[in-house]
Amino acid sequence: MSDNPAKAGGLNRQLGLIGLAATGICSMLGASIYVVPFMIQRNVPGIGAHVLPAFLFAAFPAIMAAFAYAILASAMPRAGGSYIYASRSLSPYLGFVASFSQWFGLSIAIGVISYIIVPFLRDIALALDADTLAIWLDTGWIRVSMALLLLWAFVGVNLSGLKSYERTLIPMMVLMFVLGAIVIVAGFSHNHEDFVAGVLAKEGRQISSLPAEPLSLGVFLAAAALLFSSFIGFDSIAQAGGEAKNPSRSLPLAIGMAILTVGGFYMLFTIAVYHAVPWNFIAEEAQNKDITAAGLLSYLLPAGWGVAILIGAALALINDLPAMLLAVSRLIFAWAEDGIFPKKLAVVHPVRRSPHRAILLSGLMATVGILGSHFAGDFFLGIDIMVTSMLVNFLLMCVSVWYLPVKNPELASGISVVRNRKLQVAIAFTGTILLSGFLAIHTWKDLNAPVEAWYFHSTPIWVIVMGIASFIFAREYSKLKKSGTDVEAVFRQLPPE
Repeated sequence: MSDNPAKAGGLNRQLGLIGLAATGICSMLGASIYVVPFMIQRNVPGIGAHVLPAFLFAAFPAIMAAFAYAILASAMPRAGGSYIYASRSLSPYLGFVASFSQWFGLSIAIGVISYIIVPFLRDIALALDADTLAIWLDTGWIRVSMALLLLWAFVGVNLSGLKSYERTLIPMMVLMFVLGAIVIVAGFSHNHEDFVAGVLAKEGRQISSLPAEPLSLGVFLAAAALLFSSFIGFDSIAQAGGEAKNPSRSLPLAIGMAILTVGGFYMLFTIAVYHAVPWNFIAEEAQNKDITAAGLLSYLLPAGWGVAILIGAALALINDLPAMLLAVSRLIFAWAEDGIFPKKLAVVHPVRRSPHRAILLSGLMATVGILGSHFAGDFFLGIDIMVTSMLVNFLLMCVSVWYLPVKNPELASGISVVRNRKLQVAIAFTGTILLSGFLAIHTWKDLNAPVEAWYFHSTPIWVIVMGIASFIFAREYSKLKKSGTDVEAVFRQLPPE
């Protein structure tokens, strides 16, 4: 059922294990690793020396969600994975509205990422003493134009087909890790004494290391909820389920590879920087300005190495674009294939075998993200919407593991990962509890954020998006039933290949 090549006119199973893993890794490993573990000292005051334990705790619900995805992917390897899993395990309504908010949040995030790549390019120009180029890149219309150029270049890569996609993504991923390794090696090669001496030599400032301070549970959980966002992205692998070779094996394996690789890199990266830089210095600097790994290590490294770190950060961001575009476009394709979105969006290019119309629509929504970031002057709203959407989505995946054998025992019989039912229930229960807690913390923080207007809170915007999704579903589902389609049969089985 799941390992056959695609039918004529449909998607082709051309994406190998490395390409799948790269899709998840590049969707997860954005430039946030160069910023979030350090700026968290401003966003969650009091976390101090306890960033790594919070990171480790944040990984636990992500691992539960990854297990849920792996279990469901082994039984339902199709394009638009998370939509297929929830629609077949819970209900078509829950599957659509949750994946619609996921599509919206991720598409806007693609635009946001495209927009914030340009300042990284500007900082590289400044580090290379190319001041005229840096000023040019900081000009409003140039920044928007560059962001659009980057976005649509990778829309073109996705339109060109999977071979072009893999040839682009995998080498960039390897280079990203090589450049990121500079931070890890530099961090472990220096200690706090070296850093104190470096700051004294460069700025004449005297600093000292302080012992870790007591930590409150509330601060710890708030930090973990923020750091959890760093693990979002492995679900991109599941969305490519309709194009994976040997999917029942490769999809779960690629999800595991992505979580372990990125989780390991995050931990090594964060430990390395805090090994070289006293946490109290990071906390003090974060209160006064935006800080990055490159800026912190500039006290220890020659200027050339700092440029290499900046290039690594920019590349980590750029890598997000092709992988996330693949993921969101496959959600549209899956909705259209089921008949709850215009059928024309399920068309596959006759030569390149890419769902070109779904890719173009996702590119247009990402363009809205770029323009919105520019005219609103704030891109964090888009990120917060994405986090809310993904927490809800991960939560539904855990619930789907719970209910699939009850709602759809025929599909449940195809599970080839974690077959023990008691273990499945334990994973689903643990993931549901932890993800519900993280969602509650994230929502509380958003609703209590001091912003100028209600529409700068991500939660009401997400609710509005869910309302739009509900309207679309009600209209299209009604049309499907009126057309004489046996909707029960459609959502009881997998889409044909």
